[in-house]
Amino acid sequence: MPGGGFSRLSTAKAPPNVPEAVQPPSPNILDGSAGVPRADTFKLGEFAIDEYRPIKVVVIGAGFSGILAGIRFPQKIPNVELTIYERSAGVGGTWFNNRYPGVACDVPAHCYQFSFEDKRDWSSFYAPGHEIQQHLQDVVDKYKLMRYIKLNHEVVHAAYDEPTGKWHIRVRSTQQRQQETSSTAQEEEFEVTADVLVTAFGAITRWKMPDIEGIETFKGELHHTAGFDPEERTWMETAEKWKDKRVGVIGVGSTAIQTVSALQPRVAKLVNYVRGQTWLSLPFASDLVSNLLGRSSGDPDDNLVFTPEEIKRFKTDEEFFWRFRHVLENEMNSMHSYTQRGSKLQLELEEHFRKTMAAKLEKRPDIAERLIPGFPVSCRRLTPGPGYLEALCAENTEFITSPIKRFTENGIETEDGKHQELDLVFCATGYDTSWQLPFKIIGRKGVDLNEKWKPYPTSYLSMCVDEFPNMFMCLGPNSIIGAGLLLPILEFTVMYAVQAAAKIQRERLKSMEVKPEAVKAFDEYIESYFPRSVFSAKCRSWYKLGKEDGRIVGLWPGSSLHAMRTLRYPRWEDYTYEREDDQHPLYWLGDGQTWNEKSLTGDRAWYLAEEFIDRPPLPVD
Repeated sequence: MPGGGFSRLSTAKAPPNVPEAVQPPSPNILDGSAGVPRADTFKLGEFAIDEYRPIKVVVIGAGFSGILAGIRFPQKIPNVELTIYERSAGVGGTWFNNRYPGVACDVPAHCYQFSFEDKRDWSSFYAPGHEIQQHLQDVVDKYKLMRYIKLNHEVVHAAYDEPTGKWHIRVRSTQQRQQETSSTAQEEEFEVTADVLVTAFGAITRWKMPDIEGIETFKGELHHTAGFDPEERTWMETAEKWKDKRVGVIGVGSTAIQTVSALQPRVAKLVNYVRGQTWLSLPFASDLVSNLLGRSSGDPDDNLVFTPEEIKRFKTDEEFFWRFRHVLENEMNSMHSYTQRGSKLQLELEEHFRKTMAAKLEKRPDIAERLIPGFPVSCRRLTPGPGYLEALCAENTEFITSPIKRFTENGIETEDGKHQELDLVFCATGYDTSWQLPFKIIGRKGVDLNEKWKPYPTSYLSMCVDEFPNMFMCLGPNSIIGAGLLLPILEFTVMYAVQAAAKIQRERLKSMEVKPEAVKAFDEYIESYFPRSVFSAKCRSWYKLGKEDGRIVGLWPGSSLHAMRTLRYPRWEDYTYEREDDQHPLYWLGDGQTWNEKSLTGDRAWYLAEEFIDRPPLPVD
C-alpha cells in the first residue's frame, strides 16, 4: 500500500551544549588557486538537509479522508503542525451525519476499512451505518487523532495570499454551553494560516428539501433522509412509534431503496413515489461468499447477517479472515469491464439482473415494467438493495410513478389526480450535485473556485486545480469510481498530498501549483475516455451534475486499480514552483550534512536498518 519512501527522522534543534566543532561556519568558496570568490556561488543554508522547517497543514473534514490525513501527515512529515476542522459534532463524515432508517454501506463490510485496519466483528455483510461510524471513532481513538481534530468547527472561507505563500482560513466555531436544563450555541469566527490546505469533504454532502408545491403546508412529520435525527436513539427505536402510520418515501436512489426496505415491515402503509428507473443487483458475489463462509446455498438476501460462529472465526482465525477479505477485494477489482459499453460482462449482467428483478417482482409485473431500466447497468449508481423488491410486493406498499403535483395538509397529490393521505414523509431526493462549494475558496489573483468550476469542475487527477497553489483535494471532481473499491484510492490520494507537502518542506518551497496545461490534458483524457463507458448513456445521474446527458464530473476515468497506479508516483514535472526570496534552486541542500552528523546523535548507519534494505530476490532456475 502507499507510504513507502518516507521515514520519521529527528527534527530537534541543536542543543545549546553542542560543541562548536560540529557546527562550523560556512567557508568562503574560492575560485581555484587564485583565492577569489567565484561570481556564480551563493550563500549556503545554515541547516542540515534533514533539519526540516516547520510546516502547517489544515485539513477540512473528518470523514474517512480526514481521518487518514490525521494518521499519515504526522507519520510521514516531521515537524508538522496539523489541524483538522470538522463542522459536525462527531467524526465519520457521512456516517456520522446520516442516520435515516436502513442506513448501511453497499460495499462488503470487510472491504470497507483501511488497508492497515482489520476490524473483524462486523455484524452483517453490508455494515449498518452506526457500526461504520463507531469503527471510525475507534480508529480516531487508536491513533489519538483528537489532538488534531476540532469538532463543531466549520471552515467558511479560504484565500491564498501570494506574497507570503500562505492560506488564510476563516473558521466558525460553535461551542455548546450547558445552562441548567438547556444548551445554547455560541458562535465565533477566527482566522488561521497554513502552508498546505487539504480539502477532505465529500462531493455530495449538502441537501435541501425538494421544491414541491405546498410542502410547507404539510402538517404531518416531514424529513429529508440526510437530515433525519433520531435524537440519540437508533432509527429502529424511533420507528416503533410509526407502526400505525402511513408513510411516504420519495425517491428511488440508494438511500430511498434502503429506507423503503427498512420501513415497510414497521409501518401500517408505505407509499414509494418513483420518478425514474434503477438496476438492482444481487448482493455482491453471493455464491462466492457462501463458499468462503462454508454455507449451504440459499437465497442470499436472507443470509446477509453473520452468525456468532462466523464472527468468532473471523476474530480468531487469521488465515480465514485475510483470505475472506483478499478474495472479496480481488473479485471487486475484477468488475471494471462491466462499465464498458457492449462488453461481454456488461451484457451478461444486464440479462442476469433483468431476470432476477423480474422474478422477484413476479407478483407485481406492473412494477417490473416501470422500474427495470432501458439504460445499461451502472449508468446510474448500481446498488444491491436487499429487501427492496420484496418490500414493493408487500400488501401494505403502494408504488406510484405519476409525478407529484403538490403536498396537501394531510398528504400528497399526484398529477393523475390521485391523493394519498400520509402521516409521515421521507424525502430521499438526493444532494446538491452542482460542485458549487458552500464557502468561497480564493486562489491567485482573486480567482473564486466556484466561478472557475462553471459550467463544470475541472482538475488535475482529481487532486488539484491551477491557480490554487499548495491545495490538494480528496474526493475532488472525477474521483469516485463506478466499479471497484474507493477506500484504497483514498489511501493513495492522501499519500499524494503527503508527498507534495513533503516536497514543499524538504525543498523549502514557497509554493507548488499544477500547470494549466496539465489540467487541460486530464480534461482531454476524461472527454476521450467516457464515451466508451456506460456512464455516458442517457440516464439521470449525479455523475453528470444530475442531468441525463453531459459531462461526467463524479467518476474517475478508469478502474480503481488504474487510479491507484496513477496516483502512486506523482509527476512533479506537471507543477510549477516558487522559492522563498528567489533562493538558489539547490539552497535546500543546506550545509552539506545531515542532522545526525552535525549533532553527532542518532543512527548514522540508518541505511542498514531492515526497513531501508531492498533485498533482491534470488533467481529461480
